[in-house]
Parts: sequence; structure tokens; C-alpha cells
Amino acid sequence: MINSYAGLDDAGVAIAAARAGADVVHHMYGRRLTRIDKGAGDFATAADVEAEKAILGVIRAARPDDAVLGEEGGQQGASDAVRQWLVDPLCGTLNYAVGNMLVAVNVALRDGAAAVADPFSGEVFFTDGETARVRHDGADARLTPALATQLVDVNLDPPFPGAPGFRAVDLLAHPGFVERFRPRVVSTTLALAWVAAGKRAAYVTDGGDLSGSVHFAAGIALCRAAGCVVTGIDGAPIGQAGRGLVVAADADTHGLLMSMIRSGCRNRT
Repeated sequence: MINSYAGLDDAGVAIAAARAGADVVHHMYGRRLTRIDKGAGDFATAADVEAEKAILGVIRAARPDDAVLGEEGGQQGASDAVRQWLVDPLCGTLNYAVGNMLVAVNVALRDGAAAVADPFSGEVFFTDGETARVRHDGADARLTPALATQLVDVNLDPPFPGAPGFRAVDLLAHPGFVERFRPRVVSTTLALAWVAAGKRAAYVTDGGDLSGSVHFAAGIALCRAAGCVVTGIDGAPIGQAGRGLVVAADADTHGLLMSMIRSGCRNRT
């Protein structure tokens, strides 16, 4: 049998894998799916599991020697491998389980190519590590961040490791935020791809080091390649010393959000 994935570059592998997962998510949408409890109110569904299997099938065929960290299957291969794929087969399971289509399929090679697929729009946002593009109906277009929408997604999902110093919900009540931006809560990292594509002005979330997260790695890679400003909620570069995420279309938007975050922190100390 001819391996149709063997000749792909890393971006091609990321796109093919994300599409394979998105096809499963789309096909299983609307079914009554068994929930697999993960504790603390979190769960997976059969769609998460089957989508991850489809993604792993592509990666194994294309890059059999690479390690993989999957949201559902965990670590496969050495955790310190030079090449490791980070896979979130269904980001937005809570949405998906109740019939909401705001979900994403995330596939990223650590410090390399990445893809975010929207199972319902058919868009695949991707980067080769240098440029960021979106593929839709067989055509590619460069991703261009923009402030024009003035829409900012703020992740309100627990846990809240930054509290009490930082609470994302407080940002929504900041007078300057209400005056300048319009809040949105998508609850999936599809919103990161939207910042890269100019559909959102910014994205803010609490958290620890998100650079190696299966949920965030693909979106972060996209936004960096598109030219967005990407830092932690303290303004520092994300990484082992960083925490949370502030991604903005441009430096002015990022600076304005950081000033609001910092003023909110001062008001609580």
C-alpha cells in the first residue's frame, strides 16, 4: 500500500492530521455520545477518542519515529524526544456535547509546524513555522491580524491559578475594556486562530506555562507566525517562567490590555 502521507512536509502532516480529526468530529456531531469522566467537571466523548485515533494514524504514517502527546491517549514515545507532536482532538468538548459548533482540532509539532481545523466551517489554519495561512475550499490565504473587530475573547474556564492577583472575569468589568472592546467567550482555542485571521482583536486566558499545552500550542504557533503579540498575563514571554496568555493583533492592543490587567491587579493588592 502506498503511504500517501510519507512525502508531506511537517506543515502538510499537521494539516492532514487536523483534517482527519475534524472529519471525525463533523461526522459524529449530533449523536448521543457516552461521556468519559475526567473529574472536576471535565469529560471526553467518543468523538474525542476517535478523532485522536484518526490524527495519530496520519502522524504515525507520515512520521513513525516522532513522539506524540495526546489529550486523550497521553504520552507515546519519549517525552524528551527532539520531535514531539501535541494533539488536542476536540477542543471545546463542552460545547460539542450540547450541540454547539464552536470547537477546534489542534495539531502542533513542538517548536514547528501546526494546524487548527474548524470541523464545521471547513477552514484549516496552519503554519510552517514561518508564515501563517488558512486553507478553505482548496485555496490558501495569508493570515492577517487586525484590530478592526474590537472583539476580545476571554477564557473564563477554571481552574484560576492567577487568582486573586488576576481574575479574567474582572477584566470584563474594567471601564476601559468596556469602552474600547467587546467581550466574547468562545471556550475553545479556535479563538486563537481567529486572532491570527483578523476575526478577533485579542485573546486572554489565565493558566500556567501554556507553550507546551496540547490545547494551546497550535494556536500560539499560528499567532506568532501571523505576527501577533504573544505574552503571558504578566507581559513576560510564555514558557516555563510564564503564566497564562495574552495574544493581541498588534502592539497597541496588547499594551492596552496589559495596562488594564496590571491596574486591576494593583486594585486588589
